[in-house]
Amino acid sequence: MQTRILVADDELSMREFLTILLEREGYSVDAAPNADAALALFEANSYELVISDVNMPGLDGLQLLERIKRDSPDTAVLLVTAFSTAEQAVEAMKLGAYDYIAKPFKVEEIKVLVRNALEKRSLKQENVRLKQVIEERFSFSGIIGKSRKMRDVYSVIEKVAASTVNVLISGESGTGKELVAKAIHYNSSRRNMPFVAVNCGAIPESLMESEFFGHKKGSFTGAVSDRAGLFEQAEGGTLFLDEIGEVPIQLQAKLLRVLQERCFRRIGGTEESSADVRVIAASNRDLQEQVQEGQFREDLYYRVNVVQVPLPALRERADDIPLLVEHFYRKFARTPLPDVIIAPDALKVLMEYPFPGNVRELENLVERCLVLGDSTITCGCFPPAITSCEKARQPAGMELVPAEGMDLEAYLDGIEKRFLLQALEKSGGVKKKAAELLGLSFRSFRYRLAKFGMDEE
Repeated sequence: MQTRILVADDELSMREFLTILLEREGYSVDAAPNADAALALFEANSYELVISDVNMPGLDGLQLLERIKRDSPDTAVLLVTAFSTAEQAVEAMKLGAYDYIAKPFKVEEIKVLVRNALEKRSLKQENVRLKQVIEERFSFSGIIGKSRKMRDVYSVIEKVAASTVNVLISGESGTGKELVAKAIHYNSSRRNMPFVAVNCGAIPESLMESEFFGHKKGSFTGAVSDRAGLFEQAEGGTLFLDEIGEVPIQLQAKLLRVLQERCFRRIGGTEESSADVRVIAASNRDLQEQVQEGQFREDLYYRVNVVQVPLPALRERADDIPLLVEHFYRKFARTPLPDVIIAPDALKVLMEYPFPGNVRELENLVERCLVLGDSTITCGCFPPAITSCEKARQPAGMELVPAEGMDLEAYLDGIEKRFLLQALEKSGGVKKKAAELLGLSFRSFRYRLAKFGMDEE
Protein backbone atom coordinates (compact mmCIF):
# COMPACT_ATOMS: atom_id res chain seq x y z
CA MET A 1 0.00 0.00 0.00
CA GLN A 2 1.38 3.40 -1.03
CA THR A 3 2.30 5.99 1.58
CA ARG A 4 -0.09 8.94 1.30
CA ILE A 5 1.14 12.53 1.54
CA LEU A 6 -0.95 15.72 1.64
CA VAL A 7 0.54 18.96 0.24
CA ALA A 8 -0.97 22.34 1.26
CA ASP A 9 0.37 25.48 -0.52
CA ASP A 10 -1.30 28.51 -2.04
CA GLU A 11 1.25 28.62 -4.88
CA LEU A 12 0.19 26.42 -7.79
CA SER A 13 3.76 26.01 -9.01
CA MET A 14 4.91 24.71 -5.60
CA ARG A 15 1.98 22.28 -5.36
CA GLU A 16 2.72 20.91 -8.81
CA PHE A 17 6.46 20.71 -8.13
CA LEU A 18 6.02 18.77 -4.87
CA THR A 19 3.34 16.51 -6.36
CA ILE A 20 5.53 15.51 -9.32
CA LEU A 21 8.62 15.07 -7.12
CA LEU A 22 6.89 12.93 -4.52
CA GLU A 23 4.97 10.78 -6.99
CA ARG A 24 8.27 9.98 -8.73
CA GLU A 25 9.50 8.76 -5.34
CA GLY A 26 6.57 6.32 -5.20
CA TYR A 27 4.21 8.21 -2.89
CA SER A 28 0.51 8.87 -3.40
CA VAL A 29 -0.03 12.66 -3.26
CA ASP A 30 -3.05 14.94 -2.81
CA ALA A 31 -2.69 18.74 -3.01
CA ALA A 32 -4.76 21.59 -1.57
CA PRO A 33 -4.55 25.38 -2.27
CA ASN A 34 -5.18 26.40 1.37
CA ALA A 35 -5.53 25.09 4.90
CA ASP A 36 -9.32 24.76 4.80
CA ALA A 37 -9.17 22.59 1.67
CA ALA A 38 -6.36 20.57 3.25
CA LEU A 39 -8.45 19.94 6.38
CA ALA A 40 -11.36 18.75 4.23
CA LEU A 41 -9.07 16.24 2.51
CA PHE A 42 -7.51 15.24 5.82
CA GLU A 43 -10.89 14.47 7.37
CA ALA A 44 -11.89 12.35 4.37
CA ASN A 45 -8.61 10.42 4.00
CA SER A 46 -5.69 9.04 5.97
CA TYR A 47 -2.23 10.58 5.46
CA GLU A 48 1.14 9.59 6.89
CA LEU A 49 2.71 13.00 6.15
CA VAL A 50 1.49 16.57 5.57
CA ILE A 51 3.73 19.16 3.88
CA SER A 52 2.37 22.66 4.40
CA ASP A 53 3.34 26.22 3.58
CA VAL A 54 3.29 28.47 6.62
CA ASN A 55 1.93 31.69 5.05
CA MET A 56 -1.43 31.04 3.36
CA PRO A 57 -4.67 33.05 3.21
CA GLY A 58 -7.19 32.13 5.90
CA LEU A 59 -5.77 29.55 8.29
CA ASP A 60 -1.99 29.60 8.19
CA GLY A 61 0.34 26.60 8.33
CA LEU A 62 0.83 26.77 12.10
CA GLN A 63 -2.93 26.66 12.67
CA LEU A 64 -3.20 23.74 10.23
CA LEU A 65 -0.38 21.97 12.12
CA GLU A 66 -2.19 22.47 15.42
CA ARG A 67 -5.47 21.06 14.05
CA ILE A 68 -3.77 18.04 12.50
CA LYS A 69 -1.80 17.19 15.64
CA ARG A 70 -4.94 17.55 17.74
CA ASP A 71 -6.91 15.09 15.59
CA SER A 72 -4.05 12.77 14.53
CA PRO A 73 -0.93 12.98 16.74
CA ASP A 74 0.86 10.28 14.73
CA THR A 75 0.73 12.17 11.43
CA ALA A 76 4.09 13.76 10.59
CA VAL A 77 3.98 17.44 9.52
CA LEU A 78 6.73 19.25 7.60
CA LEU A 79 6.44 23.05 7.29
CA VAL A 80 7.98 25.14 4.49
CA THR A 81 8.08 28.92 4.13
CA ALA A 82 9.76 31.73 2.20
CA PHE A 83 9.72 34.00 5.24
CA SER A 84 11.50 32.06 7.95
CA THR A 85 11.96 33.46 11.46
CA ALA A 86 13.43 31.92 14.57
CA GLU A 87 10.22 32.56 16.49
CA GLN A 88 8.14 30.74 13.87
CA ALA A 89 10.53 27.79 13.86
CA VAL A 90 10.39 27.47 17.66
CA GLU A 91 6.58 27.69 17.64
CA ALA A 92 6.34 25.07 14.91
CA MET A 93 8.49 22.61 16.87
CA LYS A 94 6.49 23.23 20.04
CA LEU A 95 3.30 22.39 18.17
CA GLY A 96 4.77 19.08 17.04
CA ALA A 97 6.18 19.73 13.55
CA TYR A 98 8.75 17.17 12.42
CA ASP A 99 10.86 19.93 10.84
CA TYR A 100 10.79 23.46 9.48
CA ILE A 101 12.49 24.27 6.15
CA ALA A 102 12.98 27.59 4.33
CA LYS A 103 12.37 28.16 0.63
CA PRO A 104 14.11 27.80 -1.70
CA PHE A 105 15.24 24.27 -0.83
CA LYS A 106 17.18 21.66 -2.75
CA VAL A 107 15.40 18.65 -4.23
CA GLU A 108 17.61 16.16 -2.37
CA GLU A 109 17.03 18.06 0.85
CA ILE A 110 13.25 17.67 0.68
CA LYS A 111 13.60 14.00 -0.33
CA VAL A 112 15.73 13.26 2.73
CA LEU A 113 13.39 15.15 5.06
CA VAL A 114 10.36 13.28 3.75
CA ARG A 115 12.10 9.88 4.13
CA ASN A 116 13.30 10.68 7.64
CA ALA A 117 9.89 12.00 8.75
CA LEU A 118 8.16 8.85 7.51
CA GLU A 119 10.79 6.56 9.08
CA LYS A 120 10.46 8.33 12.43
CA ARG A 121 6.67 7.98 12.29
CA SER A 122 6.99 4.30 11.38
CA LEU A 123 9.40 3.64 14.26
CA LYS A 124 7.12 5.44 16.70
CA GLN A 125 4.14 3.37 15.59
CA GLU A 126 6.18 0.17 15.80
CA ASN A 127 7.23 1.01 19.36
CA VAL A 128 3.59 1.59 20.31
CA ARG A 129 2.58 -1.67 18.63
CA LEU A 130 5.33 -3.65 20.38
CA LYS A 131 4.36 -2.17 23.73
CA GLN A 132 0.74 -3.17 23.12
CA VAL A 133 1.86 -6.67 22.11
CA ILE A 134 3.96 -6.97 25.26
CA GLU A 135 1.16 -5.73 27.50
CA GLU A 136 -1.34 -8.04 25.81
CA ARG A 137 1.00 -11.01 25.85
CA PHE A 138 1.81 -10.66 29.52
CA SER A 139 -1.56 -9.49 30.75
CA PHE A 140 -3.72 -11.98 32.63
CA SER A 141 -5.49 -12.82 29.38
CA GLY A 142 -2.11 -13.75 27.89
CA ILE A 143 -1.86 -16.74 30.23
CA ILE A 144 -3.99 -19.43 28.68
CA GLY A 145 -6.39 -21.40 30.85
CA LYS A 146 -9.81 -21.13 32.43
CA SER A 147 -9.70 -24.11 34.78
CA ARG A 148 -10.37 -23.58 38.45
CA LYS A 149 -6.68 -23.93 39.31
CA MET A 150 -5.71 -21.25 36.77
CA ARG A 151 -8.44 -18.90 37.99
CA ASP A 152 -6.87 -19.22 41.44
CA VAL A 153 -3.50 -18.30 39.92
CA TYR A 154 -4.99 -15.22 38.21
CA SER A 155 -6.46 -14.10 41.52
CA VAL A 156 -3.07 -14.28 43.26
CA ILE A 157 -1.30 -12.52 40.37
CA GLU A 158 -3.79 -9.67 40.45
CA LYS A 159 -3.23 -9.13 44.16
CA VAL A 160 0.57 -9.33 44.16
CA ALA A 161 0.91 -7.17 41.02
CA ALA A 162 -0.67 -4.28 42.91
CA SER A 163 1.91 -4.61 45.70
CA THR A 164 5.70 -4.37 45.86
CA VAL A 165 6.42 -7.54 47.86
CA ASN A 166 8.86 -10.20 46.73
CA VAL A 167 7.21 -13.23 45.15
CA LEU A 168 8.17 -16.90 44.87
CA ILE A 169 6.70 -18.82 41.93
CA SER A 170 6.79 -22.58 42.43
CA GLY A 171 6.00 -25.32 39.97
CA GLU A 172 7.45 -28.03 37.79
CA SER A 173 9.62 -27.23 34.77
CA GLY A 174 7.59 -26.04 31.81
CA THR A 175 4.59 -24.73 33.77
CA GLY A 176 5.18 -21.12 32.70
CA LYS A 177 6.91 -19.53 35.69
CA GLU A 178 8.61 -16.79 33.65
CA LEU A 179 5.34 -15.97 31.91
CA VAL A 180 3.69 -15.45 35.29
CA ALA A 181 6.61 -13.30 36.45
CA LYS A 182 6.18 -11.09 33.40
CA ALA A 183 2.44 -10.88 33.99
CA ILE A 184 3.11 -9.63 37.51
CA HIS A 185 5.66 -7.08 36.26
CA TYR A 186 3.61 -5.73 33.34
CA ASN A 187 0.55 -5.33 35.53
CA SER A 188 2.46 -3.52 38.29
CA SER A 189 3.50 0.10 38.78
CA ARG A 190 6.96 -0.90 37.47
CA ARG A 191 5.63 -1.89 34.04
CA ASN A 192 7.55 0.87 32.21
CA MET A 193 10.87 -0.06 33.85
CA PRO A 194 13.17 -3.00 32.98
CA PHE A 195 12.22 -6.65 33.40
CA VAL A 196 15.46 -8.63 33.69
CA ALA A 197 15.34 -12.43 33.78
CA VAL A 198 18.15 -14.83 34.59
CA ASN A 199 18.32 -18.60 35.04
CA CYS A 200 20.54 -19.04 38.07
CA GLY A 201 21.30 -22.63 37.09
CA ALA A 202 22.82 -21.48 33.79
CA ILE A 203 25.45 -19.20 35.37
CA PRO A 204 28.83 -20.76 36.27
CA GLU A 205 29.32 -20.54 40.03
CA SER A 206 32.59 -18.63 39.60
CA LEU A 207 30.82 -15.87 37.66
CA MET A 208 27.57 -15.65 39.60
CA GLU A 209 28.60 -12.85 42.00
CA SER A 210 29.81 -10.72 39.10
CA GLU A 211 26.58 -11.41 37.19
CA PHE A 212 24.46 -10.30 40.12
CA PHE A 213 26.40 -7.29 41.36
CA GLY A 214 28.78 -6.30 38.54
CA HIS A 215 32.50 -5.60 38.85
CA LYS A 216 35.12 -2.90 38.51
CA LYS A 217 37.86 -3.00 35.91
CA GLY A 218 40.84 -5.05 37.08
CA SER A 219 39.01 -6.59 40.04
CA PHE A 220 39.87 -10.09 38.78
CA THR A 221 41.46 -11.76 35.77
CA GLY A 222 39.34 -11.04 32.73
CA ALA A 223 37.68 -7.93 34.18
CA VAL A 224 38.89 -5.67 31.36
CA SER A 225 36.25 -3.00 31.97
CA ASP A 226 33.58 -1.94 34.43
CA ARG A 227 30.42 -4.02 34.13
CA ALA A 228 26.93 -3.47 35.51
CA GLY A 229 25.32 -6.46 37.22
CA LEU A 230 21.75 -7.68 37.06
CA PHE A 231 20.60 -5.53 39.97
CA GLU A 232 21.85 -2.40 38.21
CA GLN A 233 20.28 -3.46 34.92
CA ALA A 234 16.92 -3.97 36.65
CA GLU A 235 17.02 -0.69 38.60
CA GLY A 236 13.48 0.61 39.12
CA GLY A 237 12.01 -2.57 37.64
CA THR A 238 11.85 -6.30 38.31
CA LEU A 239 14.58 -8.94 38.56
CA PHE A 240 13.36 -12.48 37.90
CA LEU A 241 15.62 -15.10 39.47
CA ASP A 242 14.62 -18.40 37.90
CA GLU A 243 15.80 -21.55 39.67
CA ILE A 244 16.97 -19.55 42.70
CA GLY A 245 17.66 -22.84 44.46
CA GLU A 246 20.79 -23.15 42.30
CA VAL A 247 22.44 -20.10 43.93
CA PRO A 248 25.48 -21.34 45.94
CA ILE A 249 25.04 -21.17 49.70
CA GLN A 250 28.02 -18.79 50.09
CA LEU A 251 26.45 -16.27 47.70
CA GLN A 252 23.02 -16.48 49.31
CA ALA A 253 24.20 -14.28 52.21
CA LYS A 254 25.10 -11.46 49.81
CA LEU A 255 21.80 -11.86 48.00
CA LEU A 256 19.99 -11.67 51.33
CA ARG A 257 21.82 -8.43 52.19
CA VAL A 258 20.66 -6.78 48.97
CA LEU A 259 17.05 -7.75 49.68
CA GLN A 260 17.28 -6.49 53.26
CA GLU A 261 19.40 -3.35 52.88
CA ARG A 262 18.48 -2.47 49.29
CA CYS A 263 22.09 -1.76 48.42
CA PHE A 264 25.10 -3.63 47.03
CA ARG A 265 28.71 -3.15 46.00
CA ARG A 266 30.38 -4.17 42.74
CA ILE A 267 33.25 -6.65 42.98
CA GLY A 268 36.38 -4.56 43.46
CA GLY A 269 34.34 -1.45 44.21
CA THR A 270 34.15 0.66 47.35
CA GLU A 271 30.93 2.59 46.75
CA GLU A 272 27.49 1.34 47.77
CA SER A 273 24.82 1.42 45.05
CA SER A 274 21.10 1.48 45.78
CA ALA A 275 18.89 -1.34 44.55
CA ASP A 276 15.34 -0.25 43.87
CA VAL A 277 14.43 -3.64 42.46
CA ARG A 278 11.51 -5.98 42.99
CA VAL A 279 12.64 -9.59 43.10
CA ILE A 280 10.49 -12.39 41.76
CA ALA A 281 12.07 -15.79 42.32
CA ALA A 282 11.09 -19.19 40.95
CA SER A 283 12.04 -22.79 41.56
CA ASN A 284 10.98 -26.21 40.35
CA ARG A 285 12.50 -27.70 43.48
CA ASP A 286 11.12 -27.74 47.02
CA LEU A 287 12.99 -24.87 48.67
CA GLN A 288 11.71 -25.86 52.12
CA GLU A 289 13.29 -29.26 51.62
CA GLN A 290 16.52 -27.55 50.56
CA VAL A 291 16.38 -25.46 53.75
CA GLN A 292 16.06 -28.63 55.85
CA GLU A 293 18.99 -30.17 53.98
CA GLY A 294 21.13 -27.07 54.60
CA GLN A 295 21.33 -26.19 50.90
CA PHE A 296 19.27 -22.99 51.13
CA ARG A 297 19.33 -20.32 53.81
CA GLU A 298 16.16 -20.19 55.86
CA ASP A 299 16.28 -16.38 56.22
CA LEU A 300 16.64 -15.96 52.45
CA TYR A 301 13.76 -18.37 51.89
CA TYR A 302 11.40 -16.26 53.98
CA ARG A 303 12.70 -13.07 52.37
CA VAL A 304 11.89 -14.21 48.80
CA ASN A 305 8.76 -16.14 49.81
CA VAL A 306 6.64 -13.25 51.06
CA VAL A 307 3.88 -14.43 48.72
CA GLN A 308 3.99 -17.75 46.89
CA VAL A 309 2.32 -18.39 43.53
CA PRO A 310 2.06 -22.17 43.03
CA LEU A 311 1.57 -23.19 39.40
CA PRO A 312 -0.33 -26.40 38.65
CA ALA A 313 1.17 -29.05 36.40
CA LEU A 314 -0.59 -29.47 33.06
CA ARG A 315 -1.88 -32.91 34.08
CA GLU A 316 -3.69 -31.16 36.97
CA ARG A 317 -5.57 -28.86 34.58
CA ALA A 318 -6.21 -31.09 31.59
CA ASP A 319 -9.39 -29.12 30.83
CA ASP A 320 -7.14 -26.33 29.52
CA ILE A 321 -5.45 -28.54 26.92
CA PRO A 322 -7.88 -27.77 24.03
CA LEU A 323 -7.44 -24.01 24.63
CA LEU A 324 -3.66 -24.35 24.77
CA VAL A 325 -3.57 -26.46 21.60
CA GLU A 326 -5.52 -23.84 19.67
CA HIS A 327 -3.37 -21.01 21.08
CA PHE A 328 -0.09 -22.68 20.10
CA TYR A 329 -1.40 -23.78 16.72
CA ARG A 330 -2.26 -20.19 15.81
CA LYS A 331 1.06 -19.01 17.25
CA PHE A 332 3.11 -21.24 14.96
CA ALA A 333 0.93 -21.05 11.83
CA ARG A 334 2.62 -19.08 9.06
CA THR A 335 -0.73 -18.20 7.50
CA PRO A 336 -4.18 -17.59 9.06
CA LEU A 337 -5.91 -20.90 9.77
CA PRO A 338 -9.55 -21.88 10.01
CA ASP A 339 -10.76 -23.27 13.31
CA VAL A 340 -8.30 -25.86 14.59
CA ILE A 341 -9.82 -29.33 14.63
CA ILE A 342 -8.57 -32.03 17.02
CA ALA A 343 -9.54 -35.57 16.13
CA PRO A 344 -11.49 -37.15 19.05
CA ASP A 345 -8.97 -39.95 19.55
CA ALA A 346 -6.09 -37.46 19.50
CA LEU A 347 -7.79 -35.24 22.07
CA LYS A 348 -8.38 -38.27 24.31
CA VAL A 349 -4.68 -39.15 24.13
CA LEU A 350 -3.68 -35.58 25.01
CA MET A 351 -6.14 -35.35 27.89
CA GLU A 352 -4.84 -38.59 29.42
CA TYR A 353 -1.13 -38.11 28.73
CA PRO A 354 0.77 -36.99 31.90
CA PHE A 355 2.89 -34.33 30.13
CA PRO A 356 6.03 -34.49 32.30
CA GLY A 357 7.31 -31.46 30.37
CA ASN A 358 4.06 -29.58 31.07
CA VAL A 359 2.97 -26.66 28.88
CA ARG A 360 6.38 -26.43 27.22
CA GLU A 361 6.09 -30.05 26.06
CA LEU A 362 2.59 -29.41 24.69
CA GLU A 363 3.84 -26.35 22.85
CA ASN A 364 6.61 -28.38 21.19
CA LEU A 365 4.11 -31.11 20.32
CA VAL A 366 1.75 -28.65 18.61
CA GLU A 367 4.62 -27.17 16.61
CA ARG A 368 5.55 -30.70 15.50
CA CYS A 369 1.97 -31.37 14.40
CA LEU A 370 1.90 -28.12 12.43
CA VAL A 371 5.03 -29.19 10.54
CA LEU A 372 3.83 -32.75 9.90
CA GLY A 373 0.10 -32.25 9.44
CA ASP A 374 -2.56 -29.68 8.58
CA SER A 375 -5.32 -27.91 10.49
CA THR A 376 -6.58 -31.24 11.87
CA ILE A 377 -4.54 -32.69 14.73
CA THR A 378 -4.42 -36.49 14.67
CA CYS A 379 -2.49 -39.16 16.54
CA GLY A 380 -0.39 -39.59 13.41
CA CYS A 381 1.61 -36.47 14.22
CA PHE A 382 2.38 -37.51 17.81
CA PRO A 383 5.89 -38.78 18.68
CA PRO A 384 6.33 -42.45 19.65
CA ALA A 385 6.77 -41.58 23.35
CA ILE A 386 3.18 -40.32 23.57
CA THR A 387 1.61 -43.10 21.54
CA SER A 388 3.62 -45.65 23.54
CA CYS A 389 2.17 -44.30 26.77
CA GLU A 390 -1.31 -44.54 25.27
CA LYS A 391 -0.76 -48.17 24.28
CA ALA A 392 0.62 -48.97 27.73
CA ARG A 393 -2.64 -47.75 29.27
CA GLN A 394 -4.82 -50.13 27.25
CA PRO A 395 -6.76 -52.60 29.44
CA ALA A 396 -5.55 -56.19 29.76
CA GLY A 397 -6.99 -58.50 27.16
CA MET A 398 -6.93 -55.90 24.38
CA GLU A 399 -4.97 -56.62 21.23
CA LEU A 400 -1.59 -54.94 21.80
CA VAL A 401 0.28 -56.15 18.73
CA PRO A 402 -1.03 -54.47 15.58
CA ALA A 403 -1.73 -56.58 12.50
CA GLU A 404 1.17 -54.98 10.63
CA GLY A 405 3.58 -55.85 13.44
CA MET A 406 5.68 -53.55 15.64
CA ASP A 407 9.19 -52.76 16.81
CA LEU A 408 9.05 -54.04 20.40
CA GLU A 409 12.51 -52.70 21.30
CA ALA A 410 11.58 -49.18 20.16
CA TYR A 411 8.25 -49.42 21.98
CA LEU A 412 9.86 -50.51 25.25
CA ASP A 413 12.65 -47.94 24.87
CA GLY A 414 10.03 -45.22 24.46
CA ILE A 415 8.31 -46.23 27.68
CA GLU A 416 11.60 -46.53 29.59
CA LYS A 417 12.83 -43.14 28.40
CA ARG A 418 9.55 -41.52 29.42
CA PHE A 419 9.84 -42.97 32.95
CA LEU A 420 13.43 -41.69 33.21
CA LEU A 421 12.44 -38.20 32.10
CA GLN A 422 9.48 -38.03 34.44
CA ALA A 423 11.58 -39.20 37.39
CA LEU A 424 14.15 -36.49 36.63
CA GLU A 425 11.39 -33.89 36.44
CA LYS A 426 9.92 -34.95 39.77
CA SER A 427 13.35 -34.95 41.44
CA GLY A 428 14.32 -31.53 40.10
CA GLY A 429 17.16 -33.10 38.13
CA VAL A 430 18.72 -34.85 41.14
CA LYS A 431 19.70 -38.22 39.69
CA LYS A 432 20.10 -40.03 43.00
CA LYS A 433 16.58 -39.09 44.02
CA ALA A 434 15.23 -39.97 40.56
CA ALA A 435 16.80 -43.42 40.84
CA GLU A 436 15.10 -43.91 44.22
CA LEU A 437 11.72 -42.95 42.72
CA LEU A 438 12.11 -45.76 40.19
CA GLY A 439 13.47 -48.30 42.67
CA LEU A 440 16.82 -48.43 40.86
CA SER A 441 20.37 -48.24 42.09
CA PHE A 442 22.20 -45.07 41.17
CA ARG A 443 24.56 -47.07 38.96
CA SER A 444 21.69 -48.74 37.12
CA PHE A 445 19.96 -45.39 36.66
CA ARG A 446 23.14 -43.84 35.21
CA TYR A 447 23.50 -46.81 32.84
CA ARG A 448 19.95 -46.33 31.53
CA LEU A 449 20.51 -42.59 31.04
CA ALA A 450 23.70 -43.28 29.10
CA LYS A 451 21.83 -45.76 26.88
CA PHE A 452 19.64 -42.90 25.65
CA GLY A 453 22.45 -40.32 25.56
CA MET A 454 20.93 -38.48 28.55
CA ASP A 455 23.82 -38.68 30.99
CA GLU A 456 25.63 -35.37 30.78
CA GLU A 457 28.24 -36.18 33.40
